[in-house]
Amino acid sequence: MRPAPAVEALSATTDLLGECPVWCERSGRLWWVDVLAPALWSYDPSTGHCLRHTVKARRLGSIALRETGGLILACQDGLYAFNPRTGEQRFLVDPEPDAENHRKNDGRADPGGNFWIGTLEEQTFGPVGKLYRVDSALNVTEQTNGLRVPNSLAFDPERGRMYLSDTRAFTIWVFDYDVASGDISNRRLFAKTAAPARPDGSCIDAEGYLWNAQYAGARIVRYAPTGEIERTLDLPVSHPTCCCFGGRDLDRLFVTSASEPVSPFQRGREPMAGRLLALYPGVRGRPENRVKF
Repeated sequence: MRPAPAVEALSATTDLLGECPVWCERSGRLWWVDVLAPALWSYDPSTGHCLRHTVKARRLGSIALRETGGLILACQDGLYAFNPRTGEQRFLVDPEPDAENHRKNDGRADPGGNFWIGTLEEQTFGPVGKLYRVDSALNVTEQTNGLRVPNSLAFDPERGRMYLSDTRAFTIWVFDYDVASGDISNRRLFAKTAAPARPDGSCIDAEGYLWNAQYAGARIVRYAPTGEIERTLDLPVSHPTCCCFGGRDLDRLFVTSASEPVSPFQRGREPMAGRLLALYPGVRGRPENRVKF
């Protein structure tokens, strides 16, 4: 049995709904969002400082790195190019312009430079959310629908796979993914979680294993490509939301978390709830893909 890795809280502030950590190997900086604040944050391991960046949004669902520099912001009203140095925020496209009460949720760049973004209905979480692909020419194509809370977007090009979960359906699916075309097909069950643990954000390590943050489950689970659980890492927060590998050697696992669903009573027992966490799991990750627009 492996010893549990030590978990460190990196941020002093508490996010309502921390999400979508992304490591930028060019700048040596971690980025993440607080969806509900909304807020865009960065962390510099060389100084230990966290910095809040001003963005214009009602909700900030997710982010991605751009090949040309800066970030993609998935805001309530569409996708924006964001320059962290100047604060410039430039509108690009809204994948779902006519859907009232919907917001953008989990998003990720694929190996071909496309951006994938899920949407959800924020008031009832009904099965009306969709998954879209946005290509380098800003063409938007719907890929699947009937989702309540789309999450766990992750790509394994070596196996020709894309992962997607519906957090409220306690389900992670895997698709066949064609790197050249960006097309997906053959959706099938990958894993189920048991209540109260819900599959939230994910990442892929260097060996092609899926690491999944289990919301309300107080843990990170590493799944083998077969869907079997290879290991479980218990966390000092009940609502981890997403994870990514980073650091100079991509051997550090960063984990975002939420404080909004934690009761005032429980927060006394969960002082790290809503903070950015980090640990060394003994496994390396892979560089984050970048959007080519």
